[in-house]
Amino acid sequence: MTGLSSLFAEPGRAALPRLTPEESEVVRRELAELEAGDYSGPLLDSLRKLAAAVPERVHDDSARVLLRMHEIAGSGNYQSCLSSLPLVRACFELGLVSADSDEGRGPAELIVGRGHIAPSFYAEHYVRGTFPFTPLATLHQGGLTGVIHRDLGFRNTMRYSLGVGVAQAVSLASAMAERGDDRKVVCLAGDGELQEGVVFECLRFAHDAGLTNLVLVVDANDKGIEPLPRPLSRDYLASYLHRVKEVDGLDAEAVADSLGELLAAPASAALVCRTRKGDHSFKPKPAEGSAAPAKPAKVSFAATTGRMLADRQERTGRELAVFTPDMANRFGLRGKVPYTNTGLAETLSLGLTLALPERTLKVVATDAMYYMDSLSMLTEATTSVRNLLVLAGRSWGAWGGAHNAANLLGLVMNTRVYEPVTEAEFDACLDRLDRNPDTTHVLSTVDAKFDPPGADCSADVDGGVWITPPAPGDLGTALVTFGYATVLVAEANRDLRLPHLHCAALDPELDAETVARLRGSERLLAIEYNGAHGGFGERLRTKYLLPAEVHGVQRDIANRVHDKQLRLHRMSPAQLRELLGGRPSDTDGGDRHREEVRRAAARA
Repeated sequence: MTGLSSLFAEPGRAALPRLTPEESEVVRRELAELEAGDYSGPLLDSLRKLAAAVPERVHDDSARVLLRMHEIAGSGNYQSCLSSLPLVRACFELGLVSADSDEGRGPAELIVGRGHIAPSFYAEHYVRGTFPFTPLATLHQGGLTGVIHRDLGFRNTMRYSLGVGVAQAVSLASAMAERGDDRKVVCLAGDGELQEGVVFECLRFAHDAGLTNLVLVVDANDKGIEPLPRPLSRDYLASYLHRVKEVDGLDAEAVADSLGELLAAPASAALVCRTRKGDHSFKPKPAEGSAAPAKPAKVSFAATTGRMLADRQERTGRELAVFTPDMANRFGLRGKVPYTNTGLAETLSLGLTLALPERTLKVVATDAMYYMDSLSMLTEATTSVRNLLVLAGRSWGAWGGAHNAANLLGLVMNTRVYEPVTEAEFDACLDRLDRNPDTTHVLSTVDAKFDPPGADCSADVDGGVWITPPAPGDLGTALVTFGYATVLVAEANRDLRLPHLHCAALDPELDAETVARLRGSERLLAIEYNGAHGGFGERLRTKYLLPAEVHGVQRDIANRVHDKQLRLHRMSPAQLRELLGGRPSDTDGGDRHREEVRRAAARA
């Protein structure tokens, strides 16, 4: 398969049971057209070609299309996308969005800082006839990415972090001014995003450099992931930009008129669009007539953190200071422990720990990738702050979690990285911090729901524990796993009963007897649910010279639902059971896996 077919045919067919009869009919026609035609050119051009070949529109309202995309996917940032949809419509009306990959000189350059609102653009493309329906039905399902990408018409794109869009806009505006290009740069941003430290630096620079070609369009819904402590300061924007104009952001026509006026004026400006936003994450409505669950739904391990911190504080009486950049819900902090929400200013979350009393337990609860923005402050904190605990929540593999903690935080002085999977291990990590207050302890807390393994490393959090002990004289296959991978492997190994060693430390200290036992195995598998390159297994190979086969997530920074990510990277219990049993995978399946990983890396 090539082109569109390789990207969307398989997830498109998988989506059919979730579609209405009308949607299903159109998708079947589009899939048939994909098989019959040549769609191997640039992605955006191919999408436009397929839309023309099957021109029927199932829906004519982009808000309805946006909702259906999230209902079909069962996940996503629906409310963020809906909040910005009128702003996106205005960008289309003003010609700021190109319909093909051969983008010419438009009236202005558009940079989308709110990278996760890409579905709003897809929905508007669809109702305007330049997108087919099948890709929309594959959002987060291995087909269409939920984040803006060059291949999909966003020539200027952010990578991973909020605030980068404003930096790119100032960079581009400065370069255009220097070469005499009289067009403007429009940056679509959010009010939560404007709390990032880089935004303050960029707007100050734009003012001092005398840039007159920057127009900042702000979706002001008074929320990041959580409500903002205070509304966006219009006075602050007015200090650095020549003009600040407010408009009803739910009125696409008013937004387009105001933005057009600012584009024509010879000055920098901010257009503050007053909008509304509901819950950050999309939750499908329960099926009509469905019975209420018999027992409360299981929560993710990360979401139990607030309770675990509260229990520890009650036991120890220790003063606790918790800072989080909009992550209180992920870690279950609300109603459990007092905390300070710094908005999306993760550098500030670390900065607020610097002058607190030495004995205070300082907790920074952040996303697994957010701390990449704050390495300078993290270096300051890890070299000067005692009793510092960094909680690195994560839901994906190589993108964040222990792997980034090792590659980034591990390069910073005085840092140890763990991934606890039981409450006892979590508490043991904090006991270790009590004993070693000069060492920053980073805990990768997984955003997944699971039952804890039958044994854990709480008695020796730097060592390992046998989940399945080796039988006397057994020198066959042995398994060594890190963190969350232990849960997956334990399920796969339930009937096989292979010797299985679990570690909570990314860089474990194994005793000589354990190392000898692992080294004596005929086959040794090191399995981790994070990036294999430079991660847990490779550390075992270099530190202990263990002849381990390393199995883990590879190159995946694609935003997709958890069960699909497990299958994509051969990490589901069924696939792990095949790996443990030594049964070779079929060649075609292995090739498909490698191709899926390649495509995911290319799109991300």
